Amino acid sequence: MRRHIRRMNDWTDKAAPSLDDFAVLAQAAFDSLPEPFRGLAAEAVVRIDDFADQETLDALGIEDVFELTGLYHGVDLGERSVIGPAPMPPRVFLYRRPILDEWAERGDVTLGELVTHVLIHEIGHHFGLSDDDMHRVEDEA
Repeated sequence: MRRHIRRMNDWTDKAAPSLDDFAVLAQAAFDSLPEPFRGLAAEAVVRIDDFADQETLDALGIEDVFELTGLYHGVDLGERSVIGPAPMPPRVFLYRRPILDEWAERGDVTLGELVTHVLIHEIGHHFGLSDDDMHRVEDEA
């Protein structure tokens, strides 16, 4: 019991992870990707926000701001054309508050593991994978 109390006291002087803390977690997750995936995704800009903006939520038909933990915005590698105009750099958005909410609700993964999961999921869209494709890959892993 005393050990449990000491562990709980470790949180008494800690604040919730900030946007900068999330950026550190996301960078560590990205750095852990194996090649060639890391190289192929290097052009993606990772942005950390507290929540998705209302325009994004409306476009996706999402009413609860806590439902969206991440988003890929860009033209995936399979859809790019060498003839057309250069696309905007792809962007991966990670949403801090929904990720924190899921982390607290689950209680079975570390925050770093969850940030890594969301980042990899969104990078999967950069490679042209659908949500169903990624769920299939995760189930087979």
